[in-house]
Amino acid sequence: MKSLYLIRHAKSDWGKAELRDIDRPLNARGYSDAYKMSSILKAQKIIPDLVITSPAIRAISTALIFCRNLQSDASDIIINSDLYDSSLKEYKNCISKIDNKFTHVLLFGHNPTITECAKKLLGSFPEEMPTCSIAGIRSDEDDWNNFTLKKCELLFFDFPKNQTSQKE
Repeated sequence: MKSLYLIRHAKSDWGKAELRDIDRPLNARGYSDAYKMSSILKAQKIIPDLVITSPAIRAISTALIFCRNLQSDASDIIINSDLYDSSLKEYKNCISKIDNKFTHVLLFGHNPTITECAKKLLGSFPEEMPTCSIAGIRSDEDDWNNFTLKKCELLFFDFPKNQTSQKE
């Protein structure tokens, strides 16, 4: 059984127009949301075996915060350039190449492709993934190469504004 946690990067800073898109950092809300959402995985005792991220600064920063909060070794993060400015094909290819020794994988990426990936894996998905949202997905499949070939099960879907509304 394999579990994949698709995580859209946290909110980024648009304040410096001279920065290239790939170089945009997180804004204050992005940092806060990354800590909040990683705490949800921590409460569920989800510790990743593998973390894969887009090379965008905002995605790497989100992944680092999740690793720190989950007490996972950040030096093992894999930066995959195919997850930036890419298509569903690249996401599926990335997933299919995961070594089968890993069972719990966090994958940090971008919209619209990360939402398309969730829809493809689940057959349907309720909405677009907001920033720093998590779609926990499980398959009975033991081979990552086959993970994307059949319908998976949604374990949970959560996002920062959902957490805010639950506290009120």
